[in-house]
Amino acid sequence: MFGTTTIGIDLGTANILVYSKEKGIILNEPSVVALNTNDGTVLAIGHEAKEMIGKTPTSISAVRPMKDGVIADFDLTSGLLREIMRRISTSGVRKPNVVVCTPTGATSVERRAISDAVRSTGARSVSLIEEPVAAAIGADLPVAEPVANVIVDIGGGTSEIAIISYGGVVSST
Repeated sequence: MFGTTTIGIDLGTANILVYSKEKGIILNEPSVVALNTNDGTVLAIGHEAKEMIGKTPTSISAVRPMKDGVIADFDLTSGLLREIMRRISTSGVRKPNVVVCTPTGATSVERRAISDAVRSTGARSVSLIEEPVAAAIGADLPVAEPVANVIVDIGGGTSEIAIISYGGVVSST
């Protein structure tokens, strides 16, 4: 494969979705990481880690590294993303260009943390897009036109309502 693949990642509080234009949704896992508390190694992610919640000895902790759509624990999120990239690389996706959704209200520090976490997984490039804009594009709304589009993005941890015009968020809450 000579072309570079572009994937979209929605780092949600409840679930992480990875989308490829060629293959559709290639990964849908809960945003949960099980780690060894003695040495900090990631033992499991996603469904497997979610099954461990409340059933582990003190040496294993199952946690959600995302809170309100942003990174609450950088190291755990990086480990989660590394494992996700490892899993999708088995399906032929290597060193992809990555587009990641961020909440509209994410600070520049939070946006930088997301970008750095994804870049640390070996992505060729990382682009950030606000979640309501991504939702509007996915719904095939005319986001670049001089008309108002109202988007309600209901997530597992947060919900956003935004007005989009000329390709950007005009107002959100």
